[in-house]
Amino acid sequence: MEKISVSLITFNEEKNIERCLKSVTWADEIVVVDSGSKDRTVELAKKYTGVVIHNDWEGFAAQKEFALRNCSNDWVLSLDADEEVSEELQKEIKQILLKGGVADGFYIPRKTFFNGQWIKSCGWYPGYQLRLFRKDKTSLTKRKVHEGFEVDGTRGHLKGDILHYTHFDLETTISKINKYSTLEAEEKYLSKTALPINFILNPIAAFIQHYFIRKGFTDGVNGLIISILHATTNLMTYMKMWEMKRGNKRTSEL
Repeated sequence: MEKISVSLITFNEEKNIERCLKSVTWADEIVVVDSGSKDRTVELAKKYTGVVIHNDWEGFAAQKEFALRNCSNDWVLSLDADEEVSEELQKEIKQILLKGGVADGFYIPRKTFFNGQWIKSCGWYPGYQLRLFRKDKTSLTKRKVHEGFEVDGTRGHLKGDILHYTHFDLETTISKINKYSTLEAEEKYLSKTALPINFILNPIAAFIQHYFIRKGFTDGVNGLIISILHATTNLMTYMKMWEMKRGNKRTSEL
């Protein structure tokens, strides 16, 4: 059987880290890269692995690339701290390692929970993520936000889910929206226009896309909230782009 490393980056993830690491104790190696957590993240991570490395924050893509470079096995499974490997996915991965792999990378469906409810609409499921791959075939995209892995080789799809627990409360979610909208604005402000009319039309279009076209209404109140939050993220992104174009550029932080 081929060996596998699990990699994840962390910052103040004490609410999530144990659930994530418990789901991958079967792996040959777990690599945690922390960027300076102020809570018990590092302490809890050390209960499950001896490979806990500090690396100053340079952005999502750079941090994940650093974690990837520090994995010692040919196969790598990349996770976020608020994710968990399902039993079905674990069995599927073990079969791939036993057979030597029929591809160089695999897309994995991600089942996301919001307020305790599995969200099937809004484009959230299956939401395939390229997370299992051969280390020597893989690189990171250089995006500030929504970074991803690229595999130079054959790719396949798995059936078992990554379980994603994205929402504790609205305060946490709004904080994330503020951070991610800043990163998106920084990424887009030189290549896209940001006019006051965008503050009206683009969020409306974003809401219609999520709630009606992607059928957010089928997930009840949570689908409505997600669609509103999607529109809010869009609005904040364009407002920050406008602010940057006026010469008052923001600086993103973790």
